[in-house]
Amino acid sequence: MDLSERVIVITGGTKGIGIGIARHVGGLGARVVVTGRKPDGVEAAGAELGDLGIDHLVVVADVADADATAAMVSEAASRWGRIDGLVANAQSFRPVMDLVDVTARDMDLLFDTGPKGTLWAMQAVVPHMRAAGWGRIVTMATSMGLTGAAGYGPYAASNEAIRSLTRTAASEWGRDGITVNCVLPASAAHRLDPAASSERGAAFAAMYDDHPIGRDGDPDADIAPAVAFLLSDASRYVTGQTISVDGGGIMRA
Repeated sequence: MDLSERVIVITGGTKGIGIGIARHVGGLGARVVVTGRKPDGVEAAGAELGDLGIDHLVVVADVADADATAAMVSEAASRWGRIDGLVANAQSFRPVMDLVDVTARDMDLLFDTGPKGTLWAMQAVVPHMRAAGWGRIVTMATSMGLTGAAGYGPYAASNEAIRSLTRTAASEWGRDGITVNCVLPASAAHRLDPAASSERGAAFAAMYDDHPIGRDGDPDADIAPAVAFLLSDASRYVTGQTISVDGGGIMRA
């Protein structure tokens, strides 16, 4: 699990699961590249990583913009001379809605920032990984695509496209020393506004009433270690897989 001097790109790495992964892999010795759309969030993430003594680069970039993603990867490669890993974590979200209410804008936003953004990031890092004969790509999706969760149709569909791209990438790039796997995390507590209504809080708590472990996943302690495994030498014979890191929540489906 040693990631010393590995250069890991984490899109959407300024909060929640993304920053948790950045802190964890940085603690394992990785050099971390973090992207985000909002300058304030990117600046805050950079300050936090710096305070932790993690060698890092933070870049304002929208994953839907292929040119911006390519420029970010090029900047990181120029700085450190290599790109070893990618965690494609960024994706926009839309409010819960019935399928009959979904608009073209909803679908475009989710597919532009989900599967298309993931593909642009893959395309940007793969030449560097091929040149080194070693690379690790971890995509992020949702179990809602497997369970057919009501109200999440556009989001789930875009995430299923990410899983499909993951399998194809694993097939095409395995002989280049590149593994590609998808993680389905469960970590929503960071999105729960402390000022939210008691009704919303109760609904969130109810999700874990019949959960095997009975709690939400912690970005640093629960989600990030699984991602770190997939970024390491230890996972060299694991590729094309979807791994639920959700405390067994998928078993309720």
